[in-house]
Amino acid sequence: MSTEPIYLDYAATTPVDQAVAARMAEVLAMRLGNAASSHASGRAARAVVEAARTQVAALAGVQPADIVFTSGATESNNLAITGTVQPLLGRGGRPHVVTLATEHRSVLEPVRALTAAGATSTLLRPDRDGVLAPESLAAALRPETCLVSLLHVNNETGVAQDIPALAAVCAARGVPLHLDAAQSAGKLPLEVTGLALLSFTAHKLGGPQGIGALWVSPAHRGRLAPQMRGGSHERGLRAGTLATHQIAGFGLACELAAARREREAARLVGLRERLWTGLADLPGVLRNGRPGAPHILNLTFAGIEGESLFTGLPEFALSTGSACSSHSGEPSPVLRALGRDTEQAQSSLRFSFGSGTDEVHIDAAIAAVRQLHATLWNASPARPLPDIQGECWLGEAGSERLGTWVRVTLAAAQGVVREARIQVYGCPDTAACCRLLQQRLVGRPLAALQPGTPEEWRTTVGASVEKLGRFLIIEDALTALRAVPGGAA
Repeated sequence: MSTEPIYLDYAATTPVDQAVAARMAEVLAMRLGNAASSHASGRAARAVVEAARTQVAALAGVQPADIVFTSGATESNNLAITGTVQPLLGRGGRPHVVTLATEHRSVLEPVRALTAAGATSTLLRPDRDGVLAPESLAAALRPETCLVSLLHVNNETGVAQDIPALAAVCAARGVPLHLDAAQSAGKLPLEVTGLALLSFTAHKLGGPQGIGALWVSPAHRGRLAPQMRGGSHERGLRAGTLATHQIAGFGLACELAAARREREAARLVGLRERLWTGLADLPGVLRNGRPGAPHILNLTFAGIEGESLFTGLPEFALSTGSACSSHSGEPSPVLRALGRDTEQAQSSLRFSFGSGTDEVHIDAAIAAVRQLHATLWNASPARPLPDIQGECWLGEAGSERLGTWVRVTLAAAQGVVREARIQVYGCPDTAACCRLLQQRLVGRPLAALQPGTPEEWRTTVGASVEKLGRFLIIEDALTALRAVPGGAA
C-alpha cells in the first residue's frame, strides 16, 4: 500500500500527464537544433514548436501567431501588465491600472512596482462571494486607465468572474482587459472576445512546470513592450532560446485538456460537492466564495487553530492558500477580502482536485478532517467547562485573537489536585505542553501548582524558542487559578 500523501493540491500544480511526459522524452531524444536557427536541425525544432503553438492556441480558440511562449503564468502576467503600462510612464502622464485586491501576487506585485514608479492604481474589493460587480469596475475606470487585469478563476477560492460582463464594461470605455486564466484554462471554456491579453500555464493542466503562454490580441501587440531583451524570438516580445521539449509537452497537455474538459469538469464538480456535503455539518465550517471552478473548494474551520488543523492532516497534500504565499504564515488577503477575520483566514484549507482524484480520496479526506475537527473542537476553551464535581479551581488566559487560549480546570481534595483538565486553542506544540502539564498537575499540592517553568516545558516537548510566548500564556492560566464556588459542573 502506498505511503504517499493523497494529493489534493492540484491548484498549486498538477502531476505531468504520462502521455505528456512521453512526448517530452521523445522530443528530448531528437537531434534538434535551436528553433531560431535556419539550418535543418533548427527547422526541425521550429516545426515542433509551431505544431505545439497550434495546440496551445486551440485551447483558447485563438490564432497561433498571437501566442507568445513564456516561462509560466507569472512571467506572462508581468509581460502583460508591465509591458503595457511601463512605456506610458515616460510620456509625461500617470497611467492608471485597475485590478482586484484578491488577485494573485504575480499581478499585484507588478502593479505595486509600477505605482512606485509613477503610475496610479485602484485595487477593487469583491463582494462577500468573491465576485466583482460590473458596476464597481465601471466606477473605477478613468480617462487615463490603460489596463484592467483580472483573474478568471481565483487560485485560492475557485471563484469565477463573469468575464463577458466585465469585458463589455472595458470595451465600452476602450480599456484593454488582461485575463489571468492559469486556473481556468482546461477547466472552463475560454473566450477571448473583448480581451486584449490572456495568460495561462502548462503545469496547471497536466503539462510541465516552467512553460506558459501569453495571448496578445493583434490590436494590442503594438502597445506591448518586451520585458526580456536579447533577441528577436517570439516576434520580438520575449527574447530567449525556446525550450522545445517543454513547449511540445505544453501543446499536448492543452490538446488533451481540451478533449477531456467537459467530461472531467463534471466529474470534478461531483467530487467537490461530495467533499462539501461530507463536511458541511461540522460546527463552524464555512465555504469561502461562490462555487465556480470545478476543481477548488476552500473551507474555513472557525474555532480551530490553523497550525493544528494543517499539521494534523499529514496524510494529505493540501494548501492553506496560494502556493506562492502559503509559507508566509500571514492570513490570506483573499479570505480577508471575503470578510473572514484573521483567525478564520488562518483556519482555512484549500482542497483542489484533478485527474488522479477519485471518490475514495474524497471519502478519506472527509473521515480524516471530521476526526481531527472533533479532537480539536472538543479540546477548545470555546466548549463548555468540563464536568468536575467537588472543590474546583479555574484559571484562563489568552484568546483566539492572540492565537493561544488556555483554560485550566482542577478538582481538588484536602489541598491536593486529584483531577486536571486543560482546554486549549493553540498550535501543536502548545497542545503537547498542555497534555504534559495535565499529567503533571495531578497529585500536586494547590500551594505549589506550577510543575516547572515555561522554558523547561518548551524543552521537554521539543518546541522552538519562538513558541515560548505561547507557553507563557499557559503559565498565565495557571497563575490565574481561583476557587470556583460550587464547582464547575
